Amino acid sequence: MTVDTLLNGLSRRPDIATAELRAWDAADRYLLDTAAPLLSDRATEVVVIGDTHGALTLGALALGAQQVRVQTDSLVAERALQANAAELGESRFTLHPLDEVVTAASRLVLLRLPRALDHLDAIVREIARACPSDVVVLAGNMLKHMTPTQNDVLRESFEQVDVSLARGKARLLTAQRPRAVSSRPPTETRIDELDLTIVALAGVFAGASLDIGTRAMLEVADQWPAYERAIDLGCGTGVLATTLARREPGAHVIASDISAVAVASAALTAQANGVAIEAVRDDGLSLQPHGSADLIVLNPPFHVGAAVHTGVAERLFVEAARVLRPGGQLWAVWNSHLAHTPALERAVGSTRQASRTPKFTVTVSRKR
Repeated sequence: MTVDTLLNGLSRRPDIATAELRAWDAADRYLLDTAAPLLSDRATEVVVIGDTHGALTLGALALGAQQVRVQTDSLVAERALQANAAELGESRFTLHPLDEVVTAASRLVLLRLPRALDHLDAIVREIARACPSDVVVLAGNMLKHMTPTQNDVLRESFEQVDVSLARGKARLLTAQRPRAVSSRPPTETRIDELDLTIVALAGVFAGASLDIGTRAMLEVADQWPAYERAIDLGCGTGVLATTLARREPGAHVIASDISAVAVASAALTAQANGVAIEAVRDDGLSLQPHGSADLIVLNPPFHVGAAVHTGVAERLFVEAARVLRPGGQLWAVWNSHLAHTPALERAVGSTRQASRTPKFTVTVSRKR
């Protein structure tokens, strides 16, 4: 199978689709075209980091890689890769956490550059820390998602960083000659007014700060009903999960997110504040049984990439409705201009406003 045929056959999840309907873009193609000659004369183990739908992983295999080690933060991306691989009958890849994906045999790394510089720093540190001295790292993205500062981040972990010409509105960075570096530690912030410590791994939403949407939810936390089982859906650093566990020490509190760094950060935040939660990496609430939760709190995302997109939030409303017991409550905070109330009433049930500012609205929806 040619790379063109493979790429054109890949599918993407319709609920996260935006204007771009393909499961790959010019940056994926640029990375694969540049990797092709390297795959013919290098060790067969290839590492792929940040693949979104499987284009890089499956493309590398089509170009001759015998085995690909993959790391992606998003569970959605993992499942998209697995679905596309199953369609092709391809199984020559394995999934790994970031600190284990690179080995001494990893001489070629394909990386989709993340926009968050701290996340990029954490990734390239792990590559440089574990890889052989002759590794080649091909890192790319679309120009609109790249900045010159990304070059500087790579240079902190690699002695040589070369910048390609632009092609198809994409650009590549090639990093070689790794430096002696250590892993990036988590960031910790103390919020004295809330008696709260936030712990964040690189790449988690809002980092170790208290984002204003979460703050808006905390301002009405005294209105939350009693609960024996509660879920912080889209938990980020787990601030709301930690608050739920503090408020009802005997409750079973779950922190759920599609992001590996979010789930790990939530567990660290709970630990730092002396409470117990269950941190779960999940796409929505697929692992939770029907009618099992008394209370769900949600600060939903409203972007897919750089585009405003309400589809993810509306899917999470439906998931919450399934998991809430009859009479259970979904508390959601969202940007006021998005006007989610009709969608909440359709998915969950009667919805009232708990608080509103020009920026944020907090609503409570009762399961029918």
